[in-house]
This record gives sequence, C-alpha cells and structure tokens, in this order.
Amino acid sequence: MREPAYHEPRVSLTIVLLIVNAAVFLVQLVANSSMTGAEIEYRYFALSLAGLEHGYVWQLLTFQFMHAGWIHIIFNSMAIYFFGRPAEIALGPKHFLTLYLASGVIGGLVQMLFALLLPSFDGAVVGASAGASGLVAAFAILHWEERFSLLIYFIPVNMTGKTLLAVSIGLAFLGILTPNSGIANAAHLGGILAGGFYVRLFIQGQWPGWIFPVRRAAPRELAAKRAGKSSLWHSAADKPDDESTDEFLKNEVDPILEKISAHGIHSLTAREREILEKARARMAKH
Repeated sequence: MREPAYHEPRVSLTIVLLIVNAAVFLVQLVANSSMTGAEIEYRYFALSLAGLEHGYVWQLLTFQFMHAGWIHIIFNSMAIYFFGRPAEIALGPKHFLTLYLASGVIGGLVQMLFALLLPSFDGAVVGASAGASGLVAAFAILHWEERFSLLIYFIPVNMTGKTLLAVSIGLAFLGILTPNSGIANAAHLGGILAGGFYVRLFIQGQWPGWIFPVRRAAPRELAAKRAGKSSLWHSAADKPDDESTDEFLKNEVDPILEKISAHGIHSLTAREREILEKARARMAKH
C-alpha cells in the first residue's frame, strides 16, 4: 500500500495570508496618520451595520485583513501560523483558503446579527480573528483524539483536539456575555462553527455526531442495492472475505487512497479507516 500523499504546496497560503495582513496593516498605519484617511478606512472597509445597510458588502472580506493595533495583529498572526499551517497541509490550499475566508464571512455575519439584535454589539469590526477561529476549529477536529501542547501565556498546556474546541467555544460564549469588552466574540463563535462544520461536512463527509444522511452513494453501493445484496448504508468493512485480495484492494482500498491523495488522511471517515484496517489485516495474511 502506497504512502498517503500530504499537501505540501510550494507556496504556503498561510504565509501569504500573514504577508497580506501585514501589508494591509502598514497601509492602515499610513491612513491613520490623517483624520480623513482613518475615517475613509473605517467607513468603507471595516465591517459595520451601517456599511452593510449602504450596500458595502465587500466589508465582509476587507475587515478580515484589517487590525486595530500591534497586539491585535500579532496575536492573530500567531493563531494563523500555528493552526493554519497544519490545517493547510491536511486540507490542501483550495479547502484551506475557502475555510478561512468562509469562517471570516460567517463570523462577521454572526457579529452583525448580534449587533442588529443588541445595540451593545454595534460598532465597526476589524481583524482576522473569525478566520483564525475557523482554523482553530479545523485543527481541533482534525486532531480530535490526539494530544498536543499549546503555549497559553507562555505556559505549555497538554490537551486534545476535542478539549481545544470545547475551550474555544466556551471562551467565545463567555466573551459574548461581556459585549463591551472591545472583542468581537460573536465573530469568534461564528468562525469556530463555520470552520468546524466545513471540516465535518466537506472534508470528512459527516454531520457532527452522525453520518450525513443525504450523502451520495458510491456506484458500488448502488449496484449492490439494486442486486439486493446490500442496503445503501451497507459497510464495505463488513463484507465477507469471499472477495479476493486483489479485488478488495481495487474496489474498496484504491478509492480511499485516492481520497487521501486528494484531501489528506484526516479527511477519512470512520468507515473508511475501518476498511483500511481490514486491508492491512488481509495483507498481513499473504
């Protein structure tokens, strides 16, 4: 069985995002040197209810590359780098960029929804935090049971992916309870949910907690159903061993290896991992 192909792009989109954020921040510093420049910057490019009401829908993208100060951009850049790089390798550049920007857009919309319902949330929003929160959620789900160390205020803390996700959601909820903190916690929560749902639905092919009920059946599954040999949800891992090893590898394992090559090993569902385990056991007998 060949080694799984991980995504190792020559140009890292994680680094590109960091460079773009830094470049936009430098432009902000120049613009903020004049009152007119700062006013134009926040009126047209920061995310706000007033801006959306005027039709400035591009704010849902532009606000993601703006920052309120040095501390703001430094912490967001650290989150993007440490969580974005492994997520990019696992997901590939296309899914990585889509997840990042979608998390930012949905996070911004959640923040605006809170601002619409609660005046205390109203105000211009800037920062890559929503997109970074989506990367945190993606990293957590891709490393659900794995243990790793994080530096929290320069203190190493060991945790698993599921713990990281629970802590991230909990902190976002606590932040929402203090809307005058100056932090767009609702955007963080939206980014976390968007990133998590993206990985579960489009990478792992599952709805959180169960197999997504409207997934498209593979041709082999449909053929088995028509022949009365299997239901749509029949697992290939439960099939009898009357199929030869070569047929089993061709029919069941090769499509999984192609999926690993295209999306990374973290994209596999529990059923597909079970098939690979069965393949290893059968190969060991020969």
